Amino acid sequence: MKNFSVAEPENKKPPSGAAVPSALNASLAAFHLLSTLFLFFLVPLFLLPVSPWWGLAALGVGALSNSFWSLIHEAVHDMLLSSRRINASAGRILGISFGSPFRVLRVSHLMHHKLNRSPLEGTELYDPSKTSRLRAGFAYFFQILGGLYLVEFLSAIFFLLPRKVLLPVKRRFEEKKTLTGMLLGILTKDEAVSEIRKDGIMALGVVVASFYCYGGHWPWLGGALGLRAFLVSFLDNVYHYRTPVDDVWYADNLWLPKWLSAILLHFNLHGVHHRNTTIPWIRLPEAFGMQAKEYDGNYFTAAARQLLGPISIAQLAGVRRDASYVKVRPS
Repeated sequence: MKNFSVAEPENKKPPSGAAVPSALNASLAAFHLLSTLFLFFLVPLFLLPVSPWWGLAALGVGALSNSFWSLIHEAVHDMLLSSRRINASAGRILGISFGSPFRVLRVSHLMHHKLNRSPLEGTELYDPSKTSRLRAGFAYFFQILGGLYLVEFLSAIFFLLPRKVLLPVKRRFEEKKTLTGMLLGILTKDEAVSEIRKDGIMALGVVVASFYCYGGHWPWLGGALGLRAFLVSFLDNVYHYRTPVDDVWYADNLWLPKWLSAILLHFNLHGVHHRNTTIPWIRLPEAFGMQAKEYDGNYFTAAARQLLGPISIAQLAGVRRDASYVKVRPS
């Protein structure tokens, strides 16, 4: 296995000509922040007393979670706003609204780019010489069925633990040479812990206050957050499932109707993004037309394929693409 540095992944500003759509992104950020306010406080305080069926509106906000994550993703790559300092502050505010400290989201995502499709990072990959498919299946399905977001959410609680608890945990994972150990090596630095704790307290405070406001109607909020956890976790690895191992630049470009692709900020053009991380979301279709020209499959089919479960590393070693995976031409 390759040796990887545990230094915080670098991120570069977009090259000249790849203008960040700051005004549009600011409008989208305002929309998602207002949606969060609507979900957490306006629904329980003003709408549910009128009719319990207003709880469906809470689920509607939960259904927009992948669009929300796509916008945070722009902040992760310093492409939300033109000012890097304001970009970082806006990312923290969005992260708090999303339910997880921005530093956790940023470092884990940039590490994903750095280790993409390595045995250490591949979500569905397992080594039969080290673990059984059954055991790998428990970990895999936990992650894609909600566990990924749950871990991001609970990270706010984890980092509130005393440093005398955090550091031994970090060392234990580092000794095992796991991805978690690499992430903790970055996130347990003094500056990182301080920021994560501040953001985590605010994120947890908002959720706790919201559950209090919902009172007996709390299942609606639980359902909205559960839907967020499922959608964010289930669709996170859809672009990488059953793709070549040890190709750090590789990800699938998956077909979606144009209107739905726009709602997701063209996150479905993930292969283009992985090879061009400094291209703002609004220019991904243009780059796709110049570079890829063919989709690697249908988004919904690719999502369903994940239910086939974990895959042995040996099955994908040296394989460029599963022969059953059909290319789809743009309409």
